Amino acid sequence: MAVIKPMVRSNICINAHPIGCAKDTARQIDYVLAQKRKRGTKSLKEGGKGPQTVLVLGCSTGYGLASRIAAAFAYGADTIGVSFEKEATETKGGTPGWYNNMQFDTSAKDAGLRTATFNADAFSDECRKTVIDEVKAWGRKFDLIVYSLASPVRTDPDTKILYKSVLKPIGAPYAGPSLDMMTGAMSQLEAPPATEEEIANTVKVMGGEDWERWIRQLGEADVLADGCRTVAYSYIGPAQTHAIYRDGTIGAAKKDLEARAKTIDAQLKKIGGAAFVSVNKGLVTRSSAVIPIVVLYLSCLFKVQKAQGKHEGCIEQMERLFAERLYTGADNAPGTVPVDAEGRIRIDDWELEPATQAEIAEKMAQVTEANVAEIADLAGIRRDFLNINGFDVPGVDYEKDVARMDVIA
Repeated sequence: MAVIKPMVRSNICINAHPIGCAKDTARQIDYVLAQKRKRGTKSLKEGGKGPQTVLVLGCSTGYGLASRIAAAFAYGADTIGVSFEKEATETKGGTPGWYNNMQFDTSAKDAGLRTATFNADAFSDECRKTVIDEVKAWGRKFDLIVYSLASPVRTDPDTKILYKSVLKPIGAPYAGPSLDMMTGAMSQLEAPPATEEEIANTVKVMGGEDWERWIRQLGEADVLADGCRTVAYSYIGPAQTHAIYRDGTIGAAKKDLEARAKTIDAQLKKIGGAAFVSVNKGLVTRSSAVIPIVVLYLSCLFKVQKAQGKHEGCIEQMERLFAERLYTGADNAPGTVPVDAEGRIRIDDWELEPATQAEIAEKMAQVTEANVAEIADLAGIRRDFLNINGFDVPGVDYEKDVARMDVIA
């Protein structure tokens, strides 16, 4: 038995609280259920025509977890999820996603929903076969596939070569302010430009090649329903972050993802389906927390949007994506999806409003280590960061001993 406290180093939390993770997942479920009542969303049992059988790749945290919750608890969908997590034992903790998945499966089963969660390498063909076998055993076909994988490495299924991604600018070095969420300390971080090999490797890991492979193999296995849709997630962000993100190695991978969406879309059109990339809002995640300038930008973004009453976390974003973009037809059937000139869904619309960006830029120009807690939302981003790992979650007694690390109650 032990009291578990967060272990944070350089904006990276290396442990998780089982009960806190479960509680935060349950909070997201409660939000979706409340929104379902507010919007009058019809589940399948209530005569709705939303998603019925959903595959979520990268289902354990962030936008992937939120997507799975929205599909299941707003629309009554049965779901299959894939993520690669460190499994907990009685005495050793698992990753946050391990506990999130455990809570999702428990809540879904309690609600009478079918669920299967695989702890596996989603980049592998073996994992694809496992998923295909499972959905065939259900006697079902997928009508929605969410691609939300975020990994630093990927093994190519054909060559067995391991590729590693990097977070670097392209063409020139980058220097920008960094904010330590736990202490409020500010510093300058520098990143050298990526080599051509590093750029190519990052695209190989985080681009759209694997997404395309998933859709192709699911199609060949005849487990895509007529009208099947698929959505993957991207980020553009403001000009201040472009050098390190949108115009850097990660941005190159996201541009590849967006380009491959068109190829996938052409394949799915043959069965009346479609492929989309949704450009989402910037949020505190396990990966964004270590990107220079991004944490400082997010702290100012949160401050502005909370004052506007427009702040959203992952679950609010995904609930709005489903309700106001993907499923807008009669009885919550798939509707016509509004997209930008590049064919992308924009759920970052509130973030990039010119007035919002102008106010953020003003704050970023004023912020110092001495005033960051006042000018920016330091407390808010710190809370979100801790919540991801199951800490600082309302309703959890963090002074209480945790008897076992492999359970969530």
